[in-house]
This record gives sequence, C-alpha cells and structure tokens, in this order.
Amino acid sequence: MTDPQVAIMMLTLFIFVILLGFPIAFTLMAMGVGFGYYAYYDPERMQSIFDNRIFDLFVNQTYSVMSSDVLTAVPLFLFMGYIVERANIVDRLFTTLQVAARRVPGSMAVAALVTCALFATATGIVGAVVTLMGLLAFPQMLRARYDTSYAAGVICAGGCLGILIPPSIMLIVYSATTNVSVVKLYAGAFLPGFMLASLYMLYVIGRAVLNPNLAPPPRDEDIPRMSTLQLTGMVITSFVPLAALILSVLGAILFGLATPSEAAAVGSLGGLVLAALYRSLTWERLRESVYLTVRTSSMVCWLFVGSWTFSSVFSYLGGEHLVKDFVLSLNLSPITFLILTQIIIFLLGWPLEWSEIIIIFVPIFLPLLPHFNVDPLFFGVLIALNLQTSFLTPPMAMAAYYLKGIAPPHVQLTQIFKGCMPYLGMVLISMVLLYNFPSIALFLPEYFYGK
Repeated sequence: MTDPQVAIMMLTLFIFVILLGFPIAFTLMAMGVGFGYYAYYDPERMQSIFDNRIFDLFVNQTYSVMSSDVLTAVPLFLFMGYIVERANIVDRLFTTLQVAARRVPGSMAVAALVTCALFATATGIVGAVVTLMGLLAFPQMLRARYDTSYAAGVICAGGCLGILIPPSIMLIVYSATTNVSVVKLYAGAFLPGFMLASLYMLYVIGRAVLNPNLAPPPRDEDIPRMSTLQLTGMVITSFVPLAALILSVLGAILFGLATPSEAAAVGSLGGLVLAALYRSLTWERLRESVYLTVRTSSMVCWLFVGSWTFSSVFSYLGGEHLVKDFVLSLNLSPITFLILTQIIIFLLGWPLEWSEIIIIFVPIFLPLLPHFNVDPLFFGVLIALNLQTSFLTPPMAMAAYYLKGIAPPHVQLTQIFKGCMPYLGMVLISMVLLYNFPSIALFLPEYFYGK
C-alpha cells in the first residue's frame, strides 16, 4: 500500500470512528500519532520505541496552539458571553423588546429573534443561546397561543446567528486555520450576517401578517402597563448597555483601535461591569462562567492540537496532493467547485459541529482555492452562512435537539423540525445572493483595508 493510499485510509477511518461516537479531539490525536509513527518510522535512526519524529511534531503543535495570539481571543469572548448569560441581562432585554414591539405583527417572535441575534453575537455558542431563549421566550410564546412550529423555528434559527455575525468565535477559528485576518473576516461577515437576520425578520413578520393565527396579537393582560417614559427607561437600562458593549468591541476591531484579543479583553471587563451594575455578579455565577469558559476553550484548543497533528501527517503521506489532483482532474469551473465544496460542508454538518468542520476539513480545500481563484475570505463567509444549516437540518439538527431538551413535554421534535425548515430557505437565498454579488462580503474589507 502506497503512502497516499494510507492517507486516504487514515481519513476514512477517522470519519468512521467519529460516527461511532468517539471523542473527536482525542481521536484526532491518537490517529495522528499512530499513523504518524508509521509515516516517520526510520529503522536506521531509531534507538528506542520513542525515537520517532511524530512525538516532536505533537509537542510542537501543542506549543503552537497554546501560544497563538489569534486563539487568545476565544476564551475572552466566551467569558464575555457566559457572564452576560448568567447576569440575567437577556431576561430584561427580551421583556423590553417584547413591550416595545407590541404593535408589530408577531411581536413576541420579533422580540425573541432580536434578543437571540444580540445574545448569539455576544456568546457565539449556539447551545447556550437556544437553551436560554428556549427557557425564557418559548414558553411565553406558547402561552400567548403562538403556533408551536412557528415559535420553535424563531428560537432555533435566531440562536444560530452567532456563528456568522461578528464577533463570531467561528471566524476566529477559521482565521487561525487559514491565516486570513480576523479583522477582515469580521468586516466581510458583517453585511451577510445582517442580511440573513433581516431575511429572518421579514419571514417572521410576513408570516404573522399573512396568517395571524400563527402569532395572535397580544392581549392587554399580557402586556405590562407602563408609560412612554417607563418604556424609554427600560430600553436604556436593558437594550442600550448590551448593544453598546457589542458594538464597541466590534468597532474597536473593525477600525483598528484594538486587536481582537484586546477588544475581547475589554468585552470581558464590560460584561463584568454590566453584571455588577445589574447586581447579578455573584461568586457562584462568576465561578460558573470561568468553568464554562475553560471547558469550551480547552475543547477548541485540543481540537486544534489534534487536527494540526492529523493534517500534518495526512499531508506528509501525500493525501493532500491526492485530493488536490483528483479535484483538478475533474476540470471543474470555479462556480462548480464552490457549489461542490458547500454541498460537502453541508453534509458534514449533519454529524459534526462547526468547530470540527473548520479545523479538520476546511484545510483540505484550502490548497485548491488559488487554482480556482477563490478568495479565502469570501470562502470563509460562505462557510459561515452554510454552517447555519448544520444546526437546523434534520435528522442531526442540534439546535432542534437543544430546544427539545428543555421544551414542554407536549412539544414534538417533528414540530420543531417543521419550524426550522423555512429558515433553511432563507439561508439558501442568502448564499445565492452572496454567490451572485460577492461584494456583499468583500465591500467592507476592501473599503477599510484595501485589496
């Protein structure tokens, strides 16, 4: 068996093993070291069983990940999100938006979607947003006689927006994988992110207008009575501080006032200040936020260690060239190549999380981008749009399972899936628009930072 064939066997075996449910990060490390031992085996050089270059490679990859300046922003952004989540800021935000939008068709759904978008932007963790909003907004919509599928779709789709809208953790991970500037990625994802959120909003309001039975107007007893002055005070104390925190962090990055890591550190401090101002900063909540930050950051870092070890061995065995030569032999046009890669990523999104797709499989496509004249920044934004579907598409729609886990017993999984389906259409429309008008993603990076 030739080395390239061993590389393909290595990739196939990895996919088979993770489908069995083995931990992905440790599977990557084990297979990288195992196949690497074979790849770097030199009987003339070896004097002991541990005298193999794969162990040096593994240590170096671990050090490279832990010393990465780009990845420093990950735990800081995560901490900002977790501390905001546990400070009950989202509860106040949803209540305020619900009252402010009471005259809009589907007002509670609109409030839930805006809250999801802001909170998803602050955290970037789909499970946290869907779970919290499922506990906070979903029961209220059901009590207000909203259609179950309609309400479920709003929570699931809104909770996924943090994958795309900056400051997105996914874009940081993509940057570390591809060496594309985080700042340019944020600028590139800004307009597509709000384009998708706007399509979601149009759908929510449009469905409520066409079929009021899906989202009945709120009853007087469901709306807190308050004066315009009281409502203004609620907006200032709930919506403005969180929006200001997110926009200041994002603005500092986009305008070059701070690096992503520095802006994330300021965001973390701002989250602590907000929690203290709302009198929600307790030792227990702080401890939980730190624990969740460390746990999630460790998962991302060990995925990088395993992935870089795995991909180094895969490339050394010739697997990367084999894949590249095979794709080039198909004589694909650039648009066909983009469609093919997005279909593959869409299918990978069923069994895998976005982190595994970005860290493990995206590097396989990267050497092909120059041949097809595809901008890595544009490719990354397309992937971020595409990965919205991985959380919404049955049978492995993780957002639906997150919501089902905390929904009332009478809510069926099929109802949640039904509610998610229209949003897949919105994602598809966004991707078609982006294919045909690449300037949606490239305008801001070129305007601010040049080509």
